[in-house]
Amino acid sequence: MGMSEARDVEQVINTGRYPLAEPGGAAWRAVVGRTRRELRETGCSVLPDFVRPALADALRNECAAIAPLAHFEVETVNAYNIAVDASLPADHPGRIPIERGNAFVARDLIPAGHIIQRLYSSVPFQRFVADCFGLERVHELADPLSGLCLNVVKPGMEHPWHFDTNEFTVSMLTQPAEQGGIFEYCPNIRTAGAENFDDVRAVLDGRGDRLVRRLELRPGDLQLFKGRYSLHRVSPVRGGTPRHTAIFAYSERPGVIGNVTRTRQLFGRVRPEHRAAEGRAVRVDALLD
Repeated sequence: MGMSEARDVEQVINTGRYPLAEPGGAAWRAVVGRTRRELRETGCSVLPDFVRPALADALRNECAAIAPLAHFEVETVNAYNIAVDASLPADHPGRIPIERGNAFVARDLIPAGHIIQRLYSSVPFQRFVADCFGLERVHELADPLSGLCLNVVKPGMEHPWHFDTNEFTVSMLTQPAEQGGIFEYCPNIRTAGAENFDDVRAVLDGRGDRLVRRLELRPGDLQLFKGRYSLHRVSPVRGGTPRHTAIFAYSERPGVIGNVTRTRQLFGRVRPEHRAAEGRAVRVDALLD
């Protein structure tokens, strides 16, 4: 580990609980073992106070300062992020329209010195994330906008039920809502070989509460999540405070760039890298989205 990497680990991460400077050590193995077990059982693991508690205010303030830069556009979508007028059977859950009102600050608008930028590009952090997911390594996205972003959910809005396109997600709450804004998810509601439309439709219709788990996260908590197979959302935010979450996007392979349509939907723009990469996406399964 280089001096700058070691300095970032010590300054930013709560190394008393998460010994990222000692990969493979007994404490590292204990944390990784617990995280892997939770991911295996429920598809989700939360590491409380991952960022040093003394930095909670700095984390919140840095992200709040850039939140006004988020691209915001209310639109009607469905849980699969496919066309809402798709030719689907009448009882298909993809027929259920939902309003997406969350917004995103793209990576190229997040200053290099911000805590979330330092974490995202940290090699020790990447090594730890990879080990928790049981991977050889993870790569930063080559995408200049979506590799790291800040998800902003304003009062009156929500991040509606959806599945992720990637198999795993790493995120960190930086500012909780005054009320609401609860992370809700349905562990492994589908698999790589089975969509399980009946249960998905039950959740979207409000009949599937037995399938839903809820998490109340705190600023600085690190969340590792397998969102490809677990339907999830952030419930409507109420009160006067928006909810902010940093999303650290990694991939098992290098060079990953988002497609033009999805990138413009989330960020309101694309860059030459997106146009150059169009049509080169590699899917990990044959699921609807």
